[in-house]
Amino acid sequence: MALILLVDDEQLITDSLTYSLKREGFEVEAVADGISAIKAVETIKPDLVVLDLMLPDISGLEVCRRLRAARPRL
Repeated sequence: MALILLVDDEQLITDSLTYSLKREGFEVEAVADGISAIKAVETIKPDLVVLDLMLPDISGLEVCRRLRAARPRL
């Protein structure tokens, strides 16, 4: 089963996407900010990251840049 990391600070969006993805058979972990996303990628090693661009601490684009710099194959 594929593990998806969902990164969004809006609870309604997170709940809706989590429900839909789990219903399709995916395992889902959700976090609400960029720093938590970076830490989660290191610890849970998701198969896919669904990333909001507008996060409260650092932008989703910056999260993506940092993840790609740390792991060029992402």
